[in-house]
Amino acid sequence: MKYLLAPPPTTMKNKFKHVFTFVFVAHFAPLLAQIEPAIIAPDKIWSVQKANQWYKNYAWINGANFLPSTAINQLEMWQKETFDTNTIDKELGWANNIGINTMRVYLHSIAWRQDAKGFKNRIETYLGIAERHNIKTIFVFFDDCWNKKAYPGKQPEPKIGIHNSGWVQDPGDPNSNQPENYPELQKYVSDILNHFKTDHRILLWDLYNEPGNSGKNKNSLTLLQKVFEWARAVNPKQPLSAGLWNWEFTEFNAFQALNSDIITYHNYEEQPLHQRTINLLQTFAKPLICTEYMARPRNSRFSTILPMLKNQNIGAINWGLVAGKSNTIYAWDTPLPHGEQPVEWFHDIFNPDGTAYRNDEILLFKKLNSKK
Repeated sequence: MKYLLAPPPTTMKNKFKHVFTFVFVAHFAPLLAQIEPAIIAPDKIWSVQKANQWYKNYAWINGANFLPSTAINQLEMWQKETFDTNTIDKELGWANNIGINTMRVYLHSIAWRQDAKGFKNRIETYLGIAERHNIKTIFVFFDDCWNKKAYPGKQPEPKIGIHNSGWVQDPGDPNSNQPENYPELQKYVSDILNHFKTDHRILLWDLYNEPGNSGKNKNSLTLLQKVFEWARAVNPKQPLSAGLWNWEFTEFNAFQALNSDIITYHNYEEQPLHQRTINLLQTFAKPLICTEYMARPRNSRFSTILPMLKNQNIGAINWGLVAGKSNTIYAWDTPLPHGEQPVEWFHDIFNPDGTAYRNDEILLFKKLNSKK
């Protein structure tokens, strides 16, 4: 949810001058050899050949990170009382109408702890709706972004003009760094994976979003390693991944790249910098899917990034579909406390009524997704 080259918003303004090619070559590449003992179940990691053969089965993967506009966070999406199938159906329909075929969707362990059976039933319902709209899903387990603690029950109302004011980490801070929590988290991950491990409606499993974000740094490394261990024990039919997002986190990057079946990454930079990231990641020779991009005021735009990714057959999953309670039309670090419209939306494609924020973007999606 933040961009590839920088840490959380509180310090990100001081990081723009990093020469990330140097960071990658000088710090990330040497760790590839050093981290070899930390590879989880090397016999189960997909080979380059298997990964690329899998990728050939799909048309160009493109879509958005999806949260229904009536939900402020993952719990409001998934809890029984606020699981809004009407909105999910409506908004996935708008996505399908412009050719989108993939959604990245966050789960949450609290929803499972509340009612594991009901949670899985709601996932089944969501997948049924998505399939009717010809949409595959990337599910995300853990997340280190935004608010440290999550609580079951009624979720907070949005803070006016503040980006993702109610989004919650999973399992949170300090929970992610407490080994006594790992047995229950393992049960959660294993239960979900075992239930859906052969489900054709699921494209891949994204095991941990931006590990180390929100100032957690290396405190999240153990849980990142554990979730790969738990997932490999289940050995689902779908590929496993965890997206690279911050070139300063060399140990994370090496582990994520070497343990992922498909390489996923985040990049909110303009086209030349984004292309340099692609050039580096292509050295792994596995399929690439960008699971977060598009921040208009940062000049990461559909008009420049989407054709670049399509031309190289790289999956393109932007942040945000419909403007709503998550307030992601506002920038990460530029709150508008009076709730006025930003000069330019940060994320999102549609207004809450289904009309486009920008018609030229809708035409571009339709053009790039045309069978012709």
